[in-house]
Amino acid sequence: QVQLVESGGGLVQPGGSLRLSCLAPRSIFSIAAMKWYRQAPGNQRELLARISPGGSTNYADSVKGRFTISRDNAENTVYLQMNNLKPEDTAVYLCSTDRPGPLKDYWGQGTQVTVSS
Repeated sequence: QVQLVESGGGLVQPGGSLRLSCLAPRSIFSIAAMKWYRQAPGNQRELLARISPGGSTNYADSVKGRFTISRDNAENTVYLQMNNLKPEDTAVYLCSTDRPGPLKDYWGQGTQVTVSS
């Protein structure tokens, strides 16, 4: 079963930074847009950012200007650079593919980000 692998979460103080990574199989990554989501307890899953295969990006208003999505096509990896983190950013962060047409999309297992002093 195909699965994406996230890493880079942890505990950080307010105002700090983290960079999350998401590794995908090459056969999937090359044609897929990639997305980052987060889900906090009791909340709906929130789409944070999307990056196309060519590098075009979109962001949710809640993270625009603080978070940056990028991808390294040679390493089959998508990143989420998170700066100026706030306690309300505490959540499990997940990546997913966004493949064209009827192709199945895949998810990672999530990585916990906790912002607390």
